[in-house]
Amino acid sequence: MQYQSIQRIFGLLLIVFSSGMMPPLIVSWLHSDGELLSFAYATLITISIGLLLWLPVRKKTEELRLRDGFIVVVLFWTLLGLFGAMPFFLSPAVSLSFTDAAFESFSGLTTTGANVIVGLDSLPESLLFYRQWLQWVGGMGIIVLAVAILPMLGVGGMQLYRAETPGPVKDSKLTPRIAETAKALWYIYLGLTIACMLAYWLAGMSFFDAICHAFSTVSIGGFSTHDASIGYFNSHAIEMVCVVFMLLSGMNFGLHFLAARKLSLKPFLQDAEIKAYLIILILTTIIAVSYLFIARVDKDFSTAFWNGIFQAISIGTTTGFTTANYYEWPGFLPVILIFVSIIGGCSGSTGGGIKVVRFLLLLKQGIRELKRLVHPRAQLNIKMGHMHLDERIIEAVWGFFAAYVAVFCGMLLLLMLAGMDQITAFSAVAACLNNLGPGLGEVGKNYAGLNDFAKWLLCAGMLLGRLEIFTLLVLFTPDFWRD
Repeated sequence: MQYQSIQRIFGLLLIVFSSGMMPPLIVSWLHSDGELLSFAYATLITISIGLLLWLPVRKKTEELRLRDGFIVVVLFWTLLGLFGAMPFFLSPAVSLSFTDAAFESFSGLTTTGANVIVGLDSLPESLLFYRQWLQWVGGMGIIVLAVAILPMLGVGGMQLYRAETPGPVKDSKLTPRIAETAKALWYIYLGLTIACMLAYWLAGMSFFDAICHAFSTVSIGGFSTHDASIGYFNSHAIEMVCVVFMLLSGMNFGLHFLAARKLSLKPFLQDAEIKAYLIILILTTIIAVSYLFIARVDKDFSTAFWNGIFQAISIGTTTGFTTANYYEWPGFLPVILIFVSIIGGCSGSTGGGIKVVRFLLLLKQGIRELKRLVHPRAQLNIKMGHMHLDERIIEAVWGFFAAYVAVFCGMLLLLMLAGMDQITAFSAVAACLNNLGPGLGEVGKNYAGLNDFAKWLLCAGMLLGRLEIFTLLVLFTPDFWRD
């Protein structure tokens, strides 16, 4: 292990993150909302610790190995959540315990959107902006951003990128150099954010709300500046803007890059995962609209139509915005939406869940096993599009799914052991592990009523979901620490 290089990079990343507290600090200064000192102290503490870590080892330039990259990613995301909690903890406006402050911070950075802060409509503007900003920074990943900068400082980026980037396409690169890949992803991410902000603004949001909601929409985060979420605006135009950008942000950003470079929709039309993603969401939308109307949950078809479309896309993409209290809907519909969120977005997107490509491969493998029962000697290959997949990929997907189920069951039992009812425990684990946010039962509106043990456990679930389980679990294997 290159421990000094790890320390050097960790110090640099903390310094980079401290600069991310400057925008909300400026917002606080412009609005004179009483939060200036909270952000100033948080920035000072973060940058000071970053400098203390970096200065003693600033001349260490050894190239990172892949294992070193995993350590940096896990440590950084863990401590990032703790440092990100400081403005919430120091804020005079919310008076949060450190547990609640950390929960809000982890929820923002992992783009989960599970909140413990209530009374959003009366919060200072800078604190509202900070919550949304955390989600935007976490959406693509602060480490991917840093990868575009670190090569100029003499630090290799490939190891960090492979450890941080989600999905089975970790080893693919859009451009020959990893720094250029990170920059390309950020250009697409920034471009979508600006387009989303302008669309919200033209649809009727205030400029401040448009910026904030663009951050949480493109990041698939779900935080809002209002307790009623998108429902606050009571506007179908705003809801449709939100639906369009949730759909786009749940797609592979690599495909966005290729489509923009070629000025063609062909990369989307040829991608099997995108097709499955859209089919799943369309079917979920049809089920939601039909059930809301037939079961008379909504008073007329128009209301059922708008609520069904919005909630199916919002929950299915793991964004977590709401226009209605979906957790109060009767019957099976809320549970179906939670199950769809387990599938989540596409690989290489800001969405959560196990990812559509994994679900598709699990489905194809299941179908292959059924065929083998009928034709035991047949050589049956699994294809994705026109490409035959290596058996190791299928094994890796099964391994991921097994780990996901084990982690899910373990967290569920621990929450029930801590006194939580079955529905609340199940939905809380699903909502946090899939980076969704709103759950059912006691965690339908918010997570403020949970005990500290449950909140810290769910913070761990958010991290596991953000890092796609294996990145974190690999640190607990003996082989990882053997030279």
